Amino acid sequence: MKLISQASPSCSVPTEITRCRTGQNVAFGSFNSIGASKLKETFVGFSSLSCNSNKMPMVSSSECSWVRNRRGNLMTVAASPPTEDAVIATEPLTKEDLVAYLASGCKPKENWRIGTEHEKFGFELGTLNPMKYEQIAELLNGIAERFDWEKVMEGEYIIGLKQGKQSISLEPGGQFELSGAPLETLHQTCAEVNSHLYQVKAVTEEMGIGFLGIGFQPKWKIKDIPVMPKGRYEIMRNYMPKVGSLGLDMMFRTCTVQVNLDFSSEADMIRKFRAGLALQPIATALFANSPFTEGKPNGYLSMRSQIWTDTDNNRTGMLPFVFDDSFGFEQYVDYALDVPMYFVYRKKKYIDCTGMTFRDFLDGKLPSIPGEFPTLNDWENHLTTIFPEVRLKRYLEMRGADGGPWRRLCALPAFWVGLLYDEISLQSVLDLTADWTAGERQMLRNKVTKTGLKTPFRDGLLRHVAEDVVKLAKDGLERRGFKEVGFLNEVAEVVRTGVTPAEKLLELYNGKWGQSVDPVFEELLY
Repeated sequence: MKLISQASPSCSVPTEITRCRTGQNVAFGSFNSIGASKLKETFVGFSSLSCNSNKMPMVSSSECSWVRNRRGNLMTVAASPPTEDAVIATEPLTKEDLVAYLASGCKPKENWRIGTEHEKFGFELGTLNPMKYEQIAELLNGIAERFDWEKVMEGEYIIGLKQGKQSISLEPGGQFELSGAPLETLHQTCAEVNSHLYQVKAVTEEMGIGFLGIGFQPKWKIKDIPVMPKGRYEIMRNYMPKVGSLGLDMMFRTCTVQVNLDFSSEADMIRKFRAGLALQPIATALFANSPFTEGKPNGYLSMRSQIWTDTDNNRTGMLPFVFDDSFGFEQYVDYALDVPMYFVYRKKKYIDCTGMTFRDFLDGKLPSIPGEFPTLNDWENHLTTIFPEVRLKRYLEMRGADGGPWRRLCALPAFWVGLLYDEISLQSVLDLTADWTAGERQMLRNKVTKTGLKTPFRDGLLRHVAEDVVKLAKDGLERRGFKEVGFLNEVAEVVRTGVTPAEKLLELYNGKWGQSVDPVFEELLY
């Protein structure tokens, strides 16, 4: 996943450029307590991003981020995992360093950005069968050659693309994901999505390939779906059945859209985290779009969301501790330290570390790499393997929505930006949800997957709360002043009618589709 939050523009200027053993230029600042000896990553270069570009040394332009340690000194950490270690550590990382890594995401409001990610299923137009890896490789190579993207390789396999701050990657079953650049307005976000879909279509039209915007694969069985040649997915595929019954469904048959948003301080992060968690079931209902499994209705409006309830409870859920008075960066680090690991990346290979925790790693007690200590890049990788309804990295990820067609890809960031990037709307959400209990939040999380906006809540239906919330989002967008309110139209229509996208699909299935799911591939074709 692409990082959208970089350090604030007040970051200090690196004082020295040296050369790591890979031959790349590396910038070092003043490290003091952590020290240059404790620098942990391969740094293959720096992009200016929100740092003051006219003060940055001239180095190569791939992804990198600035991180402040607990005493305000500058460290650097690669932002495009996995990478190789370039500097040998002599001092292990501490928990304080991991807390500082999260805190380094704080940035002033004028530097807040919007990062949108979406996944989609590729299929053969003639057969409705899934794309094979060979077809995906042809597509990736075609986009790279026509539209000037840089190829991302794992061994001999092409597994993704990069262009500036955008990236294209593959989920385990070949789901095609765009991780968008950090952008200022929803107009830019929607233009980015439009450009991406145009580029994809320009190549796939010649291949007889289409893409489906839906939250759960409506037709294919897991055994029909090719496995992508990425080492981390092999480890996950072996581990998932040990910790839940639906983990393989999550890997191979789900698609989501999510938005990544910034915070200005620890207190701002806490407020946004709580608002996001409380309202995530409403987002799930509004964007519910996965009512079919293997050709038939599955009894859910959001099967994708339901799958997360039995994937791996050690790394998913509504995180009730976020509402504790003591919550902050440190408490999230404590949580993440005890989430079982998947892997460590060393010498261009993924090493299976399932069943062990990052806390063990911090102590140098991983049996698979005895005596080794983690790098900040290991920590960044580990944070990407935690899957709660809202996830904290150096920004917050809103993760509760099903994949869908183009207009809804623009509506999700509009919904959350209107609520969380406007102080009045954010405070109104916190006031609205202040007396919701942990039990009520969990009840909503559990029930919206089946009943959507018709879920009973207190003395009414969730739809009535959703109407108020969408109004707050609209007001927040209006106060931003970028004329972005129109992007909420898709969501506004759902709350006006009380009918979710999934319910519309079920109506078509039971009506003019003659109880066949095949027409959904045309209905939701990008």
